[in-house]
Amino acid sequence: MVNANELLKKKCRHLDTGLNDAEVKEYLAAVEGWTLQEGKVAKTFSFGNYYETLAFVNAIAYVIHAEDHHPELAITYNRCIVKFDTHSVNGGRGGISENDFICAAKVDAVFHQSAA
Repeated sequence: MVNANELLKKKCRHLDTGLNDAEVKEYLAAVEGWTLQEGKVAKTFSFGNYYETLAFVNAIAYVIHAEDHHPELAITYNRCIVKFDTHSVNGGRGGISENDFICAAKVDAVFHQSAA
């Protein structure tokens, strides 16, 4: 069984094959609060104000750029919704891969570090 600490140690890589439903369920159990929404791994992060929201976005931008795995972001005054999927899997039709969970774990780590 995979866990968040293992995911934090991994690096995203090019993948052609996505995860099956059972694997997605297992990986979701490893990243607290993340859910499957419309074919994407998603989580909403809440903040006290716009500045904190943007500081979080800037912090995760560094991480996701380093992983070369970019999410869909929806930013409001005190929330940021982060959604990951992998466009290269399933013959270019997209889907969920381990990369989505690697980045989910790393985004969570940034959030927890900024909250501390």
